[in-house]
Amino acid sequence: MALDKITHITGRGVYIPGDDIDTDRIIPARYLKCVTFDDLAEGLFADVRQDGDGNTKEHPLNDSRFEGATIMLSNSNFGCGSSREHAPQAIYRSGFRAIIAESFAEIFFGNSVTLGMPCIEASREQIEMIAATLEQNPTTELAIDIENGRITFGDKTLDVTIKASAQQALLEGKWDPIQELLEHDSDIDATAQSLGYAQAAAAS
Repeated sequence: MALDKITHITGRGVYIPGDDIDTDRIIPARYLKCVTFDDLAEGLFADVRQDGDGNTKEHPLNDSRFEGATIMLSNSNFGCGSSREHAPQAIYRSGFRAIIAESFAEIFFGNSVTLGMPCIEASREQIEMIAATLEQNPTTELAIDIENGRITFGDKTLDVTIKASAQQALLEGKWDPIQELLEHDSDIDATAQSLGYAQAAAAS
């Protein structure tokens, strides 16, 4: 099954301010015991969204005005800390399909792209501009043009940065390397058949 080509993403946004938001804040360590990633949404930013007694705290993701947002905004070095894949998985399984920030930790960036969830780099000024618009009108639609590196909202269009390798993978529908392998299993088998030591190993 071919992967979707991701050329445009449109949705409402929510701004989670702060530099160096690490993966432990995104998904606390106690949620890493899961066997699959299916239920990770419940742990997204759990320790800053609830107190020790489970009471809701003030947080953008708890604000009903931003319910249903599918594009997350933040600041610099987003996703730093440990390399846990659970962090982008928790964001994705909470319904988000793109993240806009000033910069991203490298491993978090790669793990996000392999989910088909682009990480878009924008300046602090641009992010503050988008955040101010969302605060004023939370229903504002953000339209991300992956091919041309632009974000449009209202009457504004901003030029942003999408790393070339990720951009190409998204546009060509080649963003998940595991799926790429599965789709070429016949080529893998053919290569294995041409290797004497692979045939010997299979026969033993």
